[in-house]
Amino acid sequence: MAGRLDGKVALITGGARGMGAEEVRLFASEGAGVLATDVLDQEGEALAAELGDAVRYLHADVTSEDDWSKAVAAAVEEFGHLDVLINNAGIVKLSPIATCSLDDYMSVINVNQVGVFLGIKSVIPAMASKRSGSIVNISSVEGLAASPWVVSYVASKFAVRGMTKCAALELGGLGIRVNSIHPGGIRTDMIKPGGIDVTGVFEKVPLGRVGEPGEVAGLALWLASDESAYCTGSEFVIDGGLMAGISVSTDDLSP
Repeated sequence: MAGRLDGKVALITGGARGMGAEEVRLFASEGAGVLATDVLDQEGEALAAELGDAVRYLHADVTSEDDWSKAVAAAVEEFGHLDVLINNAGIVKLSPIATCSLDDYMSVINVNQVGVFLGIKSVIPAMASKRSGSIVNISSVEGLAASPWVVSYVASKFAVRGMTKCAALELGGLGIRVNSIHPGGIRTDMIKPGGIDVTGVFEKVPLGRVGEPGEVAGLALWLASDESAYCTGSEFVIDGGLMAGISVSTDDLSP
């Protein structure tokens, strides 16, 4: 049976663990050649070894323009071309605005916002040469509505949403689609900002549970595939209903 990404090549940042690793696994299983990048070399190399010839791992810092150039070149060298970019790498730091240091603020902005900008910019030549491509930027529900104590994260994720739309306008004529994904609470290390487990908060969403990394990977797969060929400049929310509003229990609905 043909895979949904047969013949495509994807570059996935933050690919060593969490949502990124699930994206790498799923994309490879659906026929893509995948270059996974991260700064977590032990985990990244183990994942590539686990998945075989369809996956390569490369150490790359998304805040480095040189590392981005090397990553794009490596994807093309290993697999012949580049069709998909998943800007997945991200970090969060917990702090009220009054005590948030500029260094901490900028460290989040550099990874989450500048890293996405550099990624979009870096893949344009390779995708434009084919006049096709799909860029998927992982934002957050906190790119749609704010939360306290994560000002740098919220600022970066709102920026990703805006950059996505700007890039979609600029790159559509080159055949390159650009969309953003906005996860809610997903079962990764990100759900424990500052070491505080906030799983319980997300268990109060309408679907009553935390999301799984594979569910986000499935949405990324659809956006990477030709199935979403008429989608660009849009945000896709995967949050168990969090952004819909306050949920009620089934007991509240009893006659």
